[in-house]
Amino acid sequence: MQGTHASVLHNTIVDTLGLQIARGELRPGEALTLEGIGSELGISRTVAREAMRLLESLGMVTSRRRVGIIVQPPSAWRVFDPRIIWWRLSSHTRDEQLRSLTELRIAIEPLAAASAARRAGSAERMRLREIAATMRELGEAGDLQRFLEEDIAFHSLLLTASGNEMFAALTHVVAAVLEGRTQLGMMPEHPVPEALALHIEVARAVAEGDPERAERAMRDLLTEVRTAVVVETGGPA
Repeated sequence: MQGTHASVLHNTIVDTLGLQIARGELRPGEALTLEGIGSELGISRTVAREAMRLLESLGMVTSRRRVGIIVQPPSAWRVFDPRIIWWRLSSHTRDEQLRSLTELRIAIEPLAAASAARRAGSAERMRLREIAATMRELGEAGDLQRFLEEDIAFHSLLLTASGNEMFAALTHVVAAVLEGRTQLGMMPEHPVPEALALHIEVARAVAEGDPERAERAMRDLLTEVRTAVVVETGGPA
């Protein structure tokens, strides 16, 4: 139990500091000390050091001898890490983060769908169709939590079934943005019928081994997502 408590405390402290950096409350170039962090958050020097080590591994801070711990600018962050994605979605940069992630998906997922149509195994093709059908049922019923789980499963399977390890490495990125939109209340109570139909069309095209159709359907799907993001954020297309 003691280990569990220590783990929860460590994660809480990392989240607190990560959010402060993502929100600009701790600004790039600002120098921190373990003593100052410990005093402000009421934690030991050991806990503060461990939290700083994790944030340093994410590129959010760096340690310099005789200077201290220096907050780094966003250009140094490991922006594909799910924790950084979540912190940015929970900050004033939420809209920018959603747009950049959606643009990344538009660049990658249509090609992944085409590759899956060429390379996926029979079990993967069948599973994609099953997930898409379940998503339609859950979406029409307004069961957003279960819909989210199936949505993550659909896009993760598509990326891995592409047979491209670079695409597969982005599954956690897509999962993070899908989860973020739902948990931050940015999804409609009932997903739009067009999106549900396009998931089914992507799955069908992959199952039937039609890469051009799969790529086109996925691009249409993500164009719909991009339009929804623009509406959610109130920004330009």
